[in-house]
Amino acid sequence: MGAVLLEEIAETSAAVAASSARLAKVERLAACLRRLDPDEVHPAVAFLSGELRQRQIGVGWAALREVPPPAAVPSLTVAEVDAGFERIGRQAGPGSQAERRRLLTGLLGRATGDEQRFLVRLLGGELRQGALEGVMVEATARAAGIPGAEVRRALMLRGALGPVAEAALARGVAGLRELRLQVGRPLQPMLAQTATSVEAALARAGASGSARRVPAAVEWKLDGVRVQLHKDGDQVRVFTRTLDDITARVPEAVETVLALPVGTAVLDGELIALRDDGRPHPFQVTAGRLGSKLGVERLRTTVPLTLFLFDVLHLDGEDLIDRDGAERHAALAAVTPAALRVPRTVTGDPAAAAAFLGDALARGHEGVLVKSLAVPYEAGRRGAGWVKVKPVHTLDLVVLAAEWGHGRRTGWLSNLHLGARDPESGGFVMLGKTFKGLTDELLRWQTERLRELAVTPIDGWVVRVRPELVVEVAFDGLQTSPRYPGGLALRFARVLRYREDKRGADADTIDTVRAIHAGAAT
Repeated sequence: MGAVLLEEIAETSAAVAASSARLAKVERLAACLRRLDPDEVHPAVAFLSGELRQRQIGVGWAALREVPPPAAVPSLTVAEVDAGFERIGRQAGPGSQAERRRLLTGLLGRATGDEQRFLVRLLGGELRQGALEGVMVEATARAAGIPGAEVRRALMLRGALGPVAEAALARGVAGLRELRLQVGRPLQPMLAQTATSVEAALARAGASGSARRVPAAVEWKLDGVRVQLHKDGDQVRVFTRTLDDITARVPEAVETVLALPVGTAVLDGELIALRDDGRPHPFQVTAGRLGSKLGVERLRTTVPLTLFLFDVLHLDGEDLIDRDGAERHAALAAVTPAALRVPRTVTGDPAAAAAFLGDALARGHEGVLVKSLAVPYEAGRRGAGWVKVKPVHTLDLVVLAAEWGHGRRTGWLSNLHLGARDPESGGFVMLGKTFKGLTDELLRWQTERLRELAVTPIDGWVVRVRPELVVEVAFDGLQTSPRYPGGLALRFARVLRYREDKRGADADTIDTVRAIHAGAAT
């Protein structure tokens, strides 16, 4: 096989975007994957997923406004484009912005018109051709001729699809089974679905309100930052739910894990800033502390963080992700004091669960998580085994666009267009707009942030942005609406906070929104 040209990736992307049938997407992607050389697989999978292998290379929308004349014939290979992105991303220090622009201009100048349009959309975060992770997993399995379950399990352990596809296409099932949980390399976290009551959550998690009640764990839902902690001897690393390394910012968490009587461990938990009376500070306090890279020793005194653990994925050489929830918690309890674990009760009684929820709320926490005791750890998935219950309706939505304000908000991007993630199309479904709940400080911050994410000129009335910024909104309910493509609109939505610890891919789905609407209607 010869080197695959970027032209083929761009054509495949366009074909996948034009198709509404999942099977057709899978077949077209699989055909493209089969043609790739081993060193092309990782970057090609990233490109077809609308991402870069490097994640960020310091190229913003402003750098993409002036594109050089296109090349007459295609010549750029996938490997050359990936290497070009690597060089651009390595630039740092004085003069780096000009050098990045020079390298980018040189790369775009070698691309044809179609390739330029593909690259601009890729770099601008606008490449939404429907190659979702689930579709790409199926395409990888089809291209390699192996079961999809093998690819999904390897993805759970490796945390990134590019290396998984590379192993699958090069060595098949044997290559995938070489990918194991590695202490020090983060996994994608298991996520929770949403229910409107503890009774509904118990039913969904496998507990029952019948005479033969099946118990489930009911835990406090803390309003902190999700972390995954890896211990290997005297080394500890701490990762966020987006797999970013924040070890240097949380020395108290590192010290806590170092003190545990274990040699190797991978732990799942939450970091939260608590007041002297044990009640939580507002989320912004916790987020601000974790976002600070400077003055950490001072901050750990003024804004100390408390670590709560609720799961263990590896312990002293043994992977536990395939064990059920009861076994994993027993293993966690064997090596941690009760004060270090998230408070919980085990019950199948809705009244007892509701009382536990009431106590959590009285202590200032968000709600509860109801967890099945029978399910394994489903890394990277929002399985039915974990269900969160919060007393007010909230959703994590993505900002799709913003409108310039008027009156006292003149000069600020104010009215937000909010969207839920659509698992089928790979895009986002708009649910409404809001300008409520925004303080002057938030207005200033979001205007600056949205300018950075803009994909249309910022001098227009409506500024469309890359769907990367997640905002938590509260709302009074949902109503049917022919105005929006999903048929639903938020009622009295207001901003609670921005969730910079989440990506667009972590936003709530339109299926969750429909479930909330259906539950309210019954």
